[in-house]
Amino acid sequence: MKFCQQLSSYLRTKEYTGNRLYGDMFEQAVLCDQGGYDSVALTEHHLINILMMPAPLQFAVKIAEATQNINIITAVVVLPLHDMRVYAGEVIAAQIFTNNRLILGVGRGAFAYEMALLDSPLDQSREKFNESLDVLTALLSREEVSWSGKYYNFDKLTVMPRPMTKNGPPIMMAVLDPEGIYESTKRGFHIMTTPLSGDQQLMLNQVDGFNRAKRDLGEKGDDLSLSLSRVAFIAKNEQDKREKLELAYEYYSRFDNVFTGPGKVSHGMIDILPRKQSMEELNESLLICSVEEMIDQLSPYEEIGIDRLILNMNFGASHEDTMTSIEEFSSKVIPHFT
Repeated sequence: MKFCQQLSSYLRTKEYTGNRLYGDMFEQAVLCDQGGYDSVALTEHHLINILMMPAPLQFAVKIAEATQNINIITAVVVLPLHDMRVYAGEVIAAQIFTNNRLILGVGRGAFAYEMALLDSPLDQSREKFNESLDVLTALLSREEVSWSGKYYNFDKLTVMPRPMTKNGPPIMMAVLDPEGIYESTKRGFHIMTTPLSGDQQLMLNQVDGFNRAKRDLGEKGDDLSLSLSRVAFIAKNEQDKREKLELAYEYYSRFDNVFTGPGKVSHGMIDILPRKQSMEELNESLLICSVEEMIDQLSPYEEIGIDRLILNMNFGASHEDTMTSIEEFSSKVIPHFT
């Protein structure tokens, strides 16, 4: 099982500034490269202070300049917000500038507030995403592509330069629904999923959707991988665990606001709203624990077939504590799974 660090860019207070926050994310990436992580992940979001990364490809290039080994995953870029004729060239350039360490995670968007303000309403984004993905894969894999569809109509063109590899960087589909995972895997895509704050059974259903599709594909599915994203943190003691859980609860109070809630945002900062889930219930779905407990809890993930675990440690803890958690994980947990 491989491990990835999510550079989730959570600006808890505006006074901290984006400049300081992105400096933190950059230092985390360098530490991960030195500590045996397989990759780091960057999520595209706009206009809000959670997952605050409007330029993931640019950041991927910056990280690649300072690292030697880690892959950089866009987890995820929101295809309906881009023109694929332009974006395909940007992807190819990023593949070249990262020396072929880019993995392109794609999705249709998750926050209605953000998507509506950017003229791609969430309730209409699935259809646009599907066509955008088809256009993107065609432009990356073929020359002289023309298109006639609902969202794209253009005469023959060739995106330049051409990719370093035959079809461009590997593409990873972000899907939450187990049956959606099954269908996307059958189409030949790597999968990235998460139960968010859901229960163990949801995660097992997601894994089952992937495994069923791989069985149906036979040898064609041998190279496909499943990545699972979880909030995780190495806690120093029980008091520290409680403090980190409280920060995670606040984080999810904002996350739920724009993910399933009313989307109340003030000057770019997502309002903290009451949650139906208790802190104790949230604790059951997160991996905030000691090194020993972390190893015990992660072993079943490997057994059920998770290929890569994407760890989100950026939910409000100090940069110093987060760097310590990353280092503890790399020196004491990763060796048990490699």
